[in-house]
Amino acid sequence: MATQAPSSIFMVRPAAFGFNTQTAESNAFQVDEVNDSASVQQKALQEFDRMVDLLRSHDIDVHVIEDTPVPVKPDAVFPNNWVSFHEDGRVILYPMLAENRRLERRATVVETLAESFEVSEVVDWSGEELSNRYLEGTGSVVLDYVNKIVYANRSPRTNESLVIRLCDLFGYKPIIFDAVDTEGRPIYHTNVLMCIGSKFAVICLDAIHKEEDQEKILSTFAATQHKVVAISYAQMNAFAGNMFEVASKNRESFVLLSEQAFHTLLPGQVDAISRFAEMIPISIPTIEKFGGGSVRCMVAGIFNPKR
Repeated sequence: MATQAPSSIFMVRPAAFGFNTQTAESNAFQVDEVNDSASVQQKALQEFDRMVDLLRSHDIDVHVIEDTPVPVKPDAVFPNNWVSFHEDGRVILYPMLAENRRLERRATVVETLAESFEVSEVVDWSGEELSNRYLEGTGSVVLDYVNKIVYANRSPRTNESLVIRLCDLFGYKPIIFDAVDTEGRPIYHTNVLMCIGSKFAVICLDAIHKEEDQEKILSTFAATQHKVVAISYAQMNAFAGNMFEVASKNRESFVLLSEQAFHTLLPGQVDAISRFAEMIPISIPTIEKFGGGSVRCMVAGIFNPKR
């Protein structure tokens, strides 16, 4: 039986976190380069370690992999973009737009996790980079595992043909649309503007300008009986769309999000989500500011059966 909320997650403890000039062009959420990279790395490590402790205090099964200092990988803290884990035991490796992000794909990471989880097959799509075709994991696509639906907005990092290929691989239905920021630029990752929980869906409808796209998405949510929580551009820019539902070891549901995101939510939005799962706000201001990603990006769900 498919589940939407994984009961195990994995995270990569950064060795050289910082502003990535190679990703900044397509990620409007990153803030300009920083002067003191050592202090940024130190703060990011503190935020990371606090987050892991907080999750474990809620009895969430967190597997931490250490990043290697060489080669330098400023975005290693965001592993959900290069790998995804699935309940049939398959693991997918994804093609990444930024060259220095491709270094994050390490076979040793999958091998380490394979000691605890069953891995039936590793499907490697990294060769698509040679054709300039990219699909950055569960950043580019937001999966409804229970209803077998893939949501994806077109962007330089999300190739439509690869979305369809992913759907074919797992027997999912693709819902592909356009979503843009206030400047009219494609939003770089789908998981910045929307999140699918077991019973709720958070989405920035303002970013989806075509009426037919909005209707397609909302009618799908109605069919899958997801309670829709619409967020504004301002809330999306504070990473309120970048939430993730996980389950503790005894299957209690939690919604992970950043403190910044949580503080932008209105009481009615908090109530709507909290009806289905307890929210855990996490303080990661340095990682959000310089990395241009939030809590969801830091967490890769492991759906593979445990050994």
